[in-house]
Amino acid sequence: MSNFKAFIGQSPIMAEVINNARIVSSSDATVLITGETGTGKEVLARAIQQESTRRDKAFITLNCAALPESLVESELFGHKKGAFTGATADKEGLLKAAHGGTLFLDEINSLSLSIQGKLLRFLESSEYMAVGDTKTRKLNVRILAATNTDLNKEILQGNFRQDLYFRLNVIPIEMPPLRERSEDIQALAEHFLSVYANVHGLPVAMFSKSSLHALTSYPWPGNIRELRNLCERFSILMAGNTIETDRLPVEIIKHSLKFIPSNFNLPSEGVDLDTLLTSCIQQALDRSQGNYSKSAKLLGISRFTLYYRLRKMSAENPSFATKLNPHQRV
Repeated sequence: MSNFKAFIGQSPIMAEVINNARIVSSSDATVLITGETGTGKEVLARAIQQESTRRDKAFITLNCAALPESLVESELFGHKKGAFTGATADKEGLLKAAHGGTLFLDEINSLSLSIQGKLLRFLESSEYMAVGDTKTRKLNVRILAATNTDLNKEILQGNFRQDLYFRLNVIPIEMPPLRERSEDIQALAEHFLSVYANVHGLPVAMFSKSSLHALTSYPWPGNIRELRNLCERFSILMAGNTIETDRLPVEIIKHSLKFIPSNFNLPSEGVDLDTLLTSCIQQALDRSQGNYSKSAKLLGISRFTLYYRLRKMSAENPSFATKLNPHQRV
């Protein structure tokens, strides 16, 4: 089974990411993966390595922001005994440990300019020199890098070498934030609930329709990591139960409530949320004469979310699809 099968969802934006990653997997090209924190950059890097010809070799990761600057060079390139105070023995660096395989450098923007220069040399010549050594050595290592910052801005501020950026950016892949692939949220949530129920040996919890609506409209600043952690929490606290909207975190509830007009009065008999949503979408389409971008703007959602809603409502209620004008059908 392809390692890219691990990516849940059918959003067009994610399908393009996976397609590009699958293509580049068969090469040894350097890949720069960009995207916000929690979007799954390391997961994608691992999938690329597992689909490559190096799949049976080492996959080494280094979070460049996790170590003080004084230790990064030694960790990456290794050092010779006596190279500095405390260097009581030779140490193999991560580059050497990854020989024949892949080295993933996360948060590469955190590297100092001096280390960036040495990494650039390795990328251009496959040669490196351990700290305190006088002999250069050659290795066969594929480099995958990731960052959650705009490296062009870092270059303008003098914090990142432009020549290194060009060398890393051979194949750029941008991981989309979860808010731009909201049509995948339900599938991801159900997947995580199932996974963690199995991990903890508990019956599977499930989200109600109204809570799924709230999850889909929430912008997820922590992206997939935030959703995954929420699902693990509910897998334990709500095992085997239905998770209603009032059990969701307060920030998700508040966000869903802000879309309700302040002068809206809930009828005493309540409302059917699905019917209300369908009506709002139909009115937005009518008002914009079937223009999806304008309709999405009127509804305060992304165009991809609107596509997802239309597909879902058409599948659940075929009569809804027949009510759409021909230019509105999906």
